Amino acid sequence: MSQTVTDFEVHDIRFPTSEQLDGSDAMNPDPDYSAAYVVLSTVPVDGAHGTDIEGHGFCFTIGRGNEVMAAAIEALRPYVVGRPVPRTAADLAALHRELTHDSQLRWLGPEKGVMHMAAGAVVNAAWDLAAKQAGRPVWQFLAEMTPEELVSLVDFRYLTDALTPDEALAILRAAEPGRAERAERLRAEGYPAYTTSPGWLGYTDDKLVRLAKEAVVDGFTQIKLKVGGNLGDDVRRLALAREAVGPDVRIAVDANQRWDVADAVKWMTALAPYDPHWIEEPTSPDDILGHAAVRAGQPVKVATGEHVANRVVFKQLLQAGAVDFVQIDAARVAGVNENLAILLLAAKYGVPVCPHAGGVGLCELVQHLSMFDYVAVSGSWENRVIEYVDHLHEHFADPTVIESGRYAAPSSPGFSARMLPESIAAHRYPEGPVWQARRTTEEDDR
Repeated sequence: MSQTVTDFEVHDIRFPTSEQLDGSDAMNPDPDYSAAYVVLSTVPVDGAHGTDIEGHGFCFTIGRGNEVMAAAIEALRPYVVGRPVPRTAADLAALHRELTHDSQLRWLGPEKGVMHMAAGAVVNAAWDLAAKQAGRPVWQFLAEMTPEELVSLVDFRYLTDALTPDEALAILRAAEPGRAERAERLRAEGYPAYTTSPGWLGYTDDKLVRLAKEAVVDGFTQIKLKVGGNLGDDVRRLALAREAVGPDVRIAVDANQRWDVADAVKWMTALAPYDPHWIEEPTSPDDILGHAAVRAGQPVKVATGEHVANRVVFKQLLQAGAVDFVQIDAARVAGVNENLAILLLAAKYGVPVCPHAGGVGLCELVQHLSMFDYVAVSGSWENRVIEYVDHLHEHFADPTVIESGRYAAPSSPGFSARMLPESIAAHRYPEGPVWQARRTTEEDDR
């Protein structure tokens, strides 16, 4: 059946999470979780009959500036509307390269920042479309591709000093024999998760302790706390969390880029007696040598990636031995294709991938990438967990499902990215009723 992309809608969607301090950390004290959201509409052409299918994608932001992100996505309209719906690896590779190689748009990065993220939103929407056409969830759609098809999706420019196409092909071929068995195990057992829900920096001590205990009851074997505001407060909070969960539950900590290198070393040396599992984003996400120095200067393992701009920076972090855990983000780099490159780099260097998923819709997306990694790339979930944050899932048609501290494998076709129409209408900024009501309240308070 022949189909074409006929429309391209972009929405500025924001949720007032700052009211409850959900998502608060040392660098982002008042986030309003937001999505610059794109919908690709389709209809059959040439007299064909069939069902119209939409593709959904988005970039995650934390409020102000989401309109800039939406404008960047809108600038990509001419690359998609009026063109055939992508169905194959070749189609998806061509779209990814066209969006990321446009010489004039690329100048705005190159291959980083708002324009690169916008390309990722459109690429992810195209993957949503293609997987729906195939009747598969994205993780399965990817895992059923041949190693040759998967390698064809990757842009190896700037990577070949660390990973060649032949090396990537060898990694994928080595994992191919056990794919079916791992897919069945994934469906039966789910994928390991950890939760950040207890650890937001704006929460009281009582709320931290209560939520940490609830997380253990719910089956999580790892939680995460935000740190970096005040060292004394962090020592107290980590001590309370350790007492609440006991010695056998892992506690990761996350500084959200708060520190210089020396501060990170000092801070983590002070927190080390409470056995933190990793320190996440201890310094600037662009500082490869800084991360290496933090890793060498104190006893806690280092994780980073949610703000890493592209595959090239991930390559350097791995080459420099600067990270113990790679934290991909489904909406930061240029979509599925570039995340596939990062998964292959991590596999080459033997570093576990533990994705970032704190934000609206990020759990829904990134679960597919980790599950694909388990089935078709690394073949392992040892020392691997996906972040889970327990809010805003109710706004999605196929929300993340957590069972006994594990992500249930999605079965619905697509990328789990479709936001409910009523949620879009209510939270569209600034005209949606949620924001109109908030504006009225603020005016009354004045």
